Amino acid sequence: MDLPENILTLLGVLLGLTFGSFLNVVIMRLPIQLNFQWRAECRDYLDIEDQDDLRAPLNIIYPRSHCFSCKQSLSFLQNIPVLSFVAIGGRCANCAALISRQYPIVEILGAVTTATALLKFGITFSAAGAIIFSYCLIVLAFIDLREKLLPDQVTLPLLWLGLIINTGSTFTSLQGAVLGATLGYLGLWSIYWAFKLITGKEGMGYGDFKFLAALGAWLGWHLLPLTLLIASSLALVAAVIGITLKRLDSGQTIAFGPYLAIAGYLIFYLGDSMIEVYLRLSSF
Repeated sequence: MDLPENILTLLGVLLGLTFGSFLNVVIMRLPIQLNFQWRAECRDYLDIEDQDDLRAPLNIIYPRSHCFSCKQSLSFLQNIPVLSFVAIGGRCANCAALISRQYPIVEILGAVTTATALLKFGITFSAAGAIIFSYCLIVLAFIDLREKLLPDQVTLPLLWLGLIINTGSTFTSLQGAVLGATLGYLGLWSIYWAFKLITGKEGMGYGDFKFLAALGAWLGWHLLPLTLLIASSLALVAAVIGITLKRLDSGQTIAFGPYLAIAGYLIFYLGDSMIEVYLRLSSF
């Protein structure tokens, strides 16, 4: 379906803001659910009964959106993406507790990525795939930033969806996707073990392996080196800035997921062009 660019942009912004609000729910609640699940599994394994932990945790659907400080449910108007945050001054209308700036940031990212996908691919199967890919990157980046966690509940479906969607060579060939997933995992796995054998320390988590494997399934193996280079460069710059501003200790770990997400998104849209530019520059 061919629609004017202004209509596609408006549609993308509206859809992106709406789904961006839902992405915030996933970012905030999924780690809580996982923590409850892990504690329950530990109790079962150790045969420990803890009545306080038997109550149902938050899930993605229930309870309805509310203030994490006073537990007051939000009205329909208070759930309007971005505008409600601005209207109430970034504070809860009931208890005046500060609301994280993550909420409007994620909603705006949802709008930008959705509009970008629709403008590039139109209303097509490819656009749907690009939007889902972008949403998963947003969720993984912010969960890792908050919790230093890349949940299998997101990375593994993202990996399998990449392989499935590329059975029709949507974004890369199926062979490229399979090799990308394999080499993405093995590449970081090898770096992890080399670093651990040399230093005795763990340089990254297994979630990073799975995340890069998922990116490989979407982008193809040939774009993985550039993806890893950009992600590593961004992480290095962020670490240097953090240490310089004394917001990060020299021995403190940083979440690598956000940088993989940024690199993966850039490569998804600009990968071949970036490689072409690099080859031209290297030829001088």
